[in-house]
Amino acid sequence: MICRSHFQLYSQTRFRFLSISSAFVHNFNPIPSFSTKSRFRQPTTLIVRNCSSIPNSGSITAKPSSELRNKRKNSELDDKLRRLRELFSRPNINIDAYIIPSQDAHQSEFIADCYARREYISGFTGSAGTAVITKDKAALWTDGRYFLQAEEQLNSSWILMRAGNLGVPTSSEWLNGVLTPGSRIGIDPFLFSYDASEELKEAISKKNHELVYLYDINLVDEIWKETRPRPPNKPVRVHDLKYAGVDVSSKLSSLRSELTDAGSSAIVISMLDEIAWLLNLRGNDVPHSPVMYAYLIVETDGSKLFIDDAKITPEVINHLKNARIELRPYESILSEIESLAAKGACLWLDTSSVSAAIVNTYKSACNKFAGGIASLINKNKTTINGEPWEPSAINKSSPVCLAKAVKNEAELKGMCNSHLRDATALAQFWAWLEDEISNGVVLTEVNVADKLLEFRSAQEGFVDTSFDTISGSGANGAIIHYRPDPNRCSTVDTEKLFLLDSGAQYIDGTTDITRTVHFGKPSSRQKECFTRVLQGHIALDQAIFPENTPGFVLDAFARSALWKIGLDYRHGTGHGVGAALNVHEGPQSISFRFGNMTPLLKGMVVSNEPGYYEDHSFGIRIENLLFVKEVDTPNRFGGIGYMGFEKLTFVPIQTKMVDLSLLSTAEVDWLNDYHRQTWEKVSPLVSGSARQWLWNNTRPVGKPLYGLGA
Repeated sequence: MICRSHFQLYSQTRFRFLSISSAFVHNFNPIPSFSTKSRFRQPTTLIVRNCSSIPNSGSITAKPSSELRNKRKNSELDDKLRRLRELFSRPNINIDAYIIPSQDAHQSEFIADCYARREYISGFTGSAGTAVITKDKAALWTDGRYFLQAEEQLNSSWILMRAGNLGVPTSSEWLNGVLTPGSRIGIDPFLFSYDASEELKEAISKKNHELVYLYDINLVDEIWKETRPRPPNKPVRVHDLKYAGVDVSSKLSSLRSELTDAGSSAIVISMLDEIAWLLNLRGNDVPHSPVMYAYLIVETDGSKLFIDDAKITPEVINHLKNARIELRPYESILSEIESLAAKGACLWLDTSSVSAAIVNTYKSACNKFAGGIASLINKNKTTINGEPWEPSAINKSSPVCLAKAVKNEAELKGMCNSHLRDATALAQFWAWLEDEISNGVVLTEVNVADKLLEFRSAQEGFVDTSFDTISGSGANGAIIHYRPDPNRCSTVDTEKLFLLDSGAQYIDGTTDITRTVHFGKPSSRQKECFTRVLQGHIALDQAIFPENTPGFVLDAFARSALWKIGLDYRHGTGHGVGAALNVHEGPQSISFRFGNMTPLLKGMVVSNEPGYYEDHSFGIRIENLLFVKEVDTPNRFGGIGYMGFEKLTFVPIQTKMVDLSLLSTAEVDWLNDYHRQTWEKVSPLVSGSARQWLWNNTRPVGKPLYGLGA
């Protein structure tokens, strides 16, 4: 599945004003602060001809029910905009524009339904986007994965901003252009990282606009009211040590060593997957991601987990007690930040992910404490430890992010095992689907996705899907993050390409795989495009590179075959994948955006997913997961080691789609070897029609022989 954070728009910055990944260290200087009072809230028209014998008869237009539904939906969306704008003039708000990002307070990609504010206000269901609403305009920015989807879902009250396209302004540039200088632009500071809010503040200052932090109210929540889904409260579970590989106490000890080395007394962790990994816990608060809503503060002498205690089972309580972790209410995070500042704590803050609300609360509390200390210094003519007191923080990337990305032996074992069970389900599924299609059974994209879930659910250790299945037939395959609608989706048949991007969460691992197939006869154009995507996939799979090489160096390997005929794709080539955690994780990626200097380290898991898409026609993507391994090379230039990849995914690639004349002998050998491994690893796990399908689709192929007489 294509990760939003390595999409073409902004590989490392994700969306402008959503999160920034730069790391730096500086002292906080006292500045005027905003109020830090805590606030948690949680298809065609049918023509019926009259009888010609009736005088003055004409045509009666009967509108389909789907069109009537759309009209009602558009009316509801317009009403939401009206009610939201009415809030702008409240005395305690008084703003001229409001920005609504996609994220929750933890910068999550997948979020609970109760935090889907941008979707609620705009009707756009894509996972990435920013809505900006002024008193008379509404605009939505999204990236190329979602252009077609946004075109379909936004009504005429909205302006679609195709972010990254030539001439399309950023949200701040647009606001600077449409607002009168000196306007007030409101945000919910819990939903913006500190870095994102600072970048936004600087950008809009060019027109003397003021960024207004609305701590005590989220305007979307205010109009959502009773219809807003309730916050999730499912129980948290312990992630077994045989899958985690390292116990919590050892992880915390390593983290505390890093705090000490950095001169920090505590770290604030707000990313949900980092908390889950560090504490060997898994949750059920977020669709597709086994995480729970929480904050974690780790000090040199203790730890505090901020979470709704209704989710905590007796087993989890004992698990936390053994690691000397205290429980605190989720809503008390800001008061704890103030307490740490009052104690003079030097906080480690990853300002690319920690919210502006938390950082600004810390800064404000430091200012308040500094004022008291300054009075004592002036009165008593003393200093603290011989130095004038100055509030400070360490601002750099969370060390948990990288530690989590480098999988240990137990985590890699779980990933390998879960991928084989996933391959079993996929073999059963593809055998079923091919049989149904050959028998003329009419199946929709949703029918197909539901059946795949049925096969996966039967596998041992299945927990959930790792994202909404992308089941795209024909032109829908060109919508990179397409999600079929049961009321209007296409059928899967023998005339069109079919792209299926899917994944699962198992108790021991996370999967993500894409295959593109044709159930009839593909065109020569489709075969050429597919083959060049496959060549890119093979090139990346076989890459060998010096240690400490960042992912962007490898991106061109996957594009080169497409570039040769002037084709390309609008997304990165690879994203990190968690071990029984988020299907998209950092800090590593493989993308042509060269801002991410994170090296690909031994044990990291990445996707390999080049593609090609022709709008309104078809889409092609081939995706496997890989993990980074050391490679024994005959030479070690410069005395350094070399790295390569090991495959995790073993599901056949449809050879009918391959133009073998375009492949080199080495590429044909790769394809045959991959299918040999697939048969050897998966065939013992399947039987009956699934085993026969696997056999049929792993037979070796050869390059065509030309110039031989009959």
